[in-house]
Formats: sequence, structure tokens, C-alpha cells
Amino acid sequence: MFEGYKVIFVEDDASVRTSLTQTLDLAGFDVVPCESAERAMRQISAGMQGIVISDVQLPGLDGLSLLRHIVAMDAGIPVILVTAHGDVSMAVQAMREGAYDFMEKPFPPERLVEIATRGLEKRALRIEVEALRRQLQNKSGLEASLLGNSAAIKEVRRQILILADTSADVMIIGETGTGKEVVSRCLHEHSNRRERNFVAINCGGLPETLLESELFGHEVGAFTTASKRRIGKMEFANGGTLLLDEIESMPLSFQVKLLRILQERKLERLGSNEEIRVDLRIIAATKADLRELSTQQKFRSDLYYRLNVAVLELPPLRERREDIPILFEHFVFQAAVRYGREAPTISGNQMRELMANDWPGNVRELKNVADRFVLGLLGGRDRVLQDTASEPLTLTQQMDLVEKALIEQVLKKHGGRPQIAIEVLGIAKKTLYDKIHKHGIVIEDYRSPAGLEG
Repeated sequence: MFEGYKVIFVEDDASVRTSLTQTLDLAGFDVVPCESAERAMRQISAGMQGIVISDVQLPGLDGLSLLRHIVAMDAGIPVILVTAHGDVSMAVQAMREGAYDFMEKPFPPERLVEIATRGLEKRALRIEVEALRRQLQNKSGLEASLLGNSAAIKEVRRQILILADTSADVMIIGETGTGKEVVSRCLHEHSNRRERNFVAINCGGLPETLLESELFGHEVGAFTTASKRRIGKMEFANGGTLLLDEIESMPLSFQVKLLRILQERKLERLGSNEEIRVDLRIIAATKADLRELSTQQKFRSDLYYRLNVAVLELPPLRERREDIPILFEHFVFQAAVRYGREAPTISGNQMRELMANDWPGNVRELKNVADRFVLGLLGGRDRVLQDTASEPLTLTQQMDLVEKALIEQVLKKHGGRPQIAIEVLGIAKKTLYDKIHKHGIVIEDYRSPAGLEG
């Protein structure tokens, strides 16, 4: 159930110890029975993958003394104490000193299994979070800017490194919130233009008249309010990088002027006849299908083909769910620093919610949820992190959910064709069909007319 994790069970009564050890064994736990706190202490170390369940009344060191020893060593190890019936003051004292939970004698065996499961899940989650934090601290360069270990994000990082030092203009395609500006900055920071300016402009945020002045600049008297010369964004980005975000919203009449600059690398300020040479990389970012827009004559086809050379496609978050834990932990840490709050710990149920959500707003939406999580503002409008009182899932069950989502995602993307899914996932045919059967996936639900074979 929790591979690599153990339950240190401390009980001085031999018959009780044997009976309850067997109960835990049958439930699938790796149990280390100990007859004393002193022996248990030899089995426990900082960072231990496991929990401790101990009777309070023990010969030699008692359970409370063992608790204090463990808290001093590693306060993250859940310690569950077993107290005599009615000993409320003892239980309260134990919780104050850092016990994870307590049980009153007598208790049914299923109660022991339930509390051990919850304790191990908490420990597994804490170890995972600590590993993510170490991973974040050890990230540098491109990996620190574009977090994730999925094949999709690794491919994006690879393409950035290939393109960064070239003079090629780049088109970045991705849904809202996938990080188009972040990727643009990465291209700039890893290029030989990094010492010059990175300039970003949103083409959809300005009317055409202002857009021309913003990009090209103007001379005194170029229009009524032009009281002094203004250097435009393109000239300011000379030697560096210019990001044209939401290029699909650029007016058609202006697209002709942009095409000319892309071809000649020259511009004229408004109100001037002097041509100014510019050496800059242009990155065009879009969430739209520019080819389809050009077919509908809503985007110039000649500009589309001029831009459609070096293309980076950013995956939506739902196609790289395995990156969600490290991204969320990163955003929680950032928010905690920004707002001067302590970073809260996410529960197993909450992580399951994060992994299962489709994230239509992608990484930006995940970041906003992390901010509200740190501020304690999550409420009814949030679809995730409600942390309901449902039975927590084990680590294995959570991994099964991720595995099922990944298989469904690949089948959906490739029209329900198992042969392609086998190649994309890098697994054997039998393995795929075993997992499809295990997770109750119906291939026909993902079939498209082009995917009826295989």
C-alpha cells in the first residue's frame, strides 16, 4: 500500500503486540514491532519514511518521552499515541506536544488500520512536498523558469535552447495562461541578445492609431498631441527582443507594415521620412489558429507564412498533469513570501483535486488558486481545494488517477488509436491493455473517424 514506508509499533504487552502487528500486516503495512521506547528509538531517524504508533504506558521511557524525542529529531514524523480509556488530559497533553493523533483503549482493529493509513498518507505527502522544495531550490537556468518534468515541457525547453542563439523570429502558440510570455523571456535570456532590451506589447490592448505610435514612435507634430519625439517599442528593442502578444488581434492594415519590417528590418517614425535600421528578434504569440484565420481572411496569409518558420507549441496544463505538484508548490512558496504568510501544507485530497482538474486557465489559473490557498480565500467559486471530508486516497490510488488521466489524454488526442498510444506512452501493447482494463477505460469513447483502425 505504501511501498518503502513502515509503521513502528510500540507495545510492551506481548499478546497485544502480536495481535495488532498481525492486523497491520494483513492490511498491507510494513510493521516493525517494538516492546519498548528504547528499542523503537533505534529504528527511527530524521527523514524516516514511516510513522510511529506507541502505547503511552511503557516500561522505562514512556510514550510521551518517545514523542518528545521524535519531535526534537523530526517533527514531521506522525506519532500516534494509545492512551487508557478516559485519560483525556493525557491525550490533550500529547496533542500539544506534537502528537499526530491518539487512540483510546479499547479500540476495534479497523480503527487502528484507519488511523495508520491517514498517518502514512500525511507522512508520504510531507516527504513529497519536501522533495519538491529541494527540487525547486536545486533548479537553475531554464529549468527554474520553466518548471516541470513532463516530456512535453522538456521538449519545450529543448526547442528554446535550439532557437535561443539563432536570429530566427519565433511564433509561440498556446492557450491562454500556458506561459507564452515566460517562454518569450526564456528565449531572450538564453540568447546573445540578453544584454539588450526585452519589450512586450499586447496587440489587442491598443487601437490601431496608438499601436502604430507605440511600435514605430513619432516625431514632434506627427499628430495633434505629439509635442515631443517618442522612441517606439521596436526602436527601443533594437539589438534585443520584441514580443507581439495576441498578434491575431493586430489590425489587417497594420499587418502589412509589420510584414515589411520583418522583411527589411527598417522602420520610419510617424511624421518622419528617415528610415531607421533595427536589429531585433520578433516573437509573435497567439492563442488562435492563424492558418484558419488567414483562410477566413481575418489574418494576412503572407504574414502567417512569414511567421510560420520557427514555431513553439506550448502544452496546456491538462496535458502535463504530472507537473502540477511542483508548479503548485512553487506558486505557494512564492505567494507565502509575497504576502508574508506561512506556506500551508496541502492535503492528499486537495492534491487529488488539483491533479484531476482540467485547468481551462492553465498555469495562470493554477497560480491564482495557489495565491488564494495561501491567503485562505478559497471558497464556493473554487472548483478545487475544497478538502472535503471524504476518505483520503493512498499514494497508490493517487498515482492510479494520474495514470488513468494520462492514458485518456493520449487516446483523446490521437483519436482512440491504441497503437499510437503505445508509442507515445512508451509501453508494451499488453501493458496498455492491462491498464485500460484496470482503469475501466472504454477506447470507443475516444474513437474518431480517422482512428477506427488499430
